[in-house]
Amino acid sequence: MSLTPRGDLVELFRGIVDIESVSGNEGPLADAIEQALAGLDHLDLVRDGDTLIARTDLGRAQRVVIAGHLDTVPVAANLPSRLADGMVHGRGTVDMKGGVAVMLQVAALATQPTRDVTWIFYDHEEVAAADNSLTRIAATRPEALVGDFAVLMEPTSAQIEGGCQGTLRYVVTTRGKAAHSARSWMGRNAIHDIGEVLRRFESYVPRTVEVDGLTYREGMNAVQIGGGIAGNVIPDRCAVTVNFRFAPDRDEADAVAHCRELMAGYDLEVIDFALGARPGLDRPIAQEFLAAVGGTPVAKFGWTDVARFSALGTPAVNYGPGDPLKAHADDEACPVTDLYTCREALLRWLG
Repeated sequence: MSLTPRGDLVELFRGIVDIESVSGNEGPLADAIEQALAGLDHLDLVRDGDTLIARTDLGRAQRVVIAGHLDTVPVAANLPSRLADGMVHGRGTVDMKGGVAVMLQVAALATQPTRDVTWIFYDHEEVAAADNSLTRIAATRPEALVGDFAVLMEPTSAQIEGGCQGTLRYVVTTRGKAAHSARSWMGRNAIHDIGEVLRRFESYVPRTVEVDGLTYREGMNAVQIGGGIAGNVIPDRCAVTVNFRFAPDRDEADAVAHCRELMAGYDLEVIDFALGARPGLDRPIAQEFLAAVGGTPVAKFGWTDVARFSALGTPAVNYGPGDPLKAHADDEACPVTDLYTCREALLRWLG
């Protein structure tokens, strides 16, 4: 299927949605976007696997990065797309082919932007972080992610969500002594012992903190628990997995130390960690973006790839069409008005 980036935005959007691109099958969509970008003489285009990097090189004083991922979660009988009541329905309409459509059209229309732009259409976002192509790009082409400011076109209902929370997962394990349940006094029940760990969450008060003018709420929650091997055996082991979502003013040492303080007296094993991202909204270029977009920015609750840009020294925000609460839903749908709102905002910002 061919895409017409300077044509009707809704038709472009539906064309992108109708090219199924579940993680691992981004190739056909990457091919179509590459063909569309190759016809734009003002852009230098590089393909890296199924990631496309298109850049202006006009010698502007500032460079901005605008990025969006091509892949979706698996289809749930919600393709091809359909248009009804001002909404485009279908897999990926929210997460995040609406953002991809806006990117592609603005990349085509903004031939003389007031800032140099790096457009990144990337693959494998909806899977493990190690498979995310931005992990590879950061290692092999780090200059592609560097700029004065970055916008990740994740769904935000066309309002700015600044930075993102960090995330940490750890496991607390209690050890007991196995015995026959008919003679339970001969053993020690590790599941019973985990009760003290769980009670600590009942009294835990998560922190609310302001970072760069945005208010982030933290959360510490048990998300998985397991123990025992049979219905007549006193369990000698029980483990609870905990997820800590933390504000972007914490670094890894601070986040881990906070968890260890809460779990004092128990050993914990950190099994997953990703830093958050400060929004950097105090910078002049961010203020110019706010002025172009309008509205009141809010904190991003959750982790997104803005953290990758932040780690390279590029402040970043999330901004894109579609209600994030509809992401991955079987009835995923994006308002047409969000598409136009985001397109016009980016065009104003890029001049």
